[in-house]
Amino acid sequence: TGSPTPVVSATPAPPPPVGTSATATVSRLAVYTGLGGTVKLTLGNPRPSGAPLTMLVLQSSNGWLEVQLPDRPNGSRGWISASQVTLHDLQYSLRVSTEQNTLALYRSTTLVTTYPVATGTGGTPTPHGSFYLTELLAPTNSGYGPYAFGLSAFSAVLTSFGGGPGQIGLHGTDDEASIGKAVSHGCIRMSNVDITTLAKMLPLGTPITIE
Repeated sequence: TGSPTPVVSATPAPPPPVGTSATATVSRLAVYTGLGGTVKLTLGNPRPSGAPLTMLVLQSSNGWLEVQLPDRPNGSRGWISASQVTLHDLQYSLRVSTEQNTLALYRSTTLVTTYPVATGTGGTPTPHGSFYLTELLAPTNSGYGPYAFGLSAFSAVLTSFGGGPGQIGLHGTDDEASIGKAVSHGCIRMSNVDITTLAKMLPLGTPITIE
């Protein structure tokens, strides 16, 4: 009889990506109104925080990308040249419930875990919609914990806060008793252990849905 055929164990395929991020490779990125349209604005790279200019890709066509922008108004979008960015597949996504004060982490379509969070009050609500992570900072203010993600979401109530433009953050806290409650100015607070876990796991561009 012949020798048995060796069994080769297949490497499990990675889960399908949930989206694509685009990171600018130029210092000034022109954003167009549409394919063949005019320039609507120019974005600097890196961002004022020092983070690389990162956008969430919505669709592509003939060397052009429609992207969600890290700017007011919420949900802003525009077209950019694919030749001026590098693309990265995204494996994770986040879903926040302001009613339940929870944040769910998904890998592809599989729920990984759910975290308790604090969200905005009735007077300064956390905005609802589809956004993405735009930057990751190590705050010097202990009130924000060890890490803070900036979101492409902005407060509908506050046009400025703490010297910034009213941008919504996902960050830690020095008041962990507030977790699970509607107490913030619109940001999403997590325990410092949980935000540290996400900071080590999630790349910029990761989609986050707030509902």
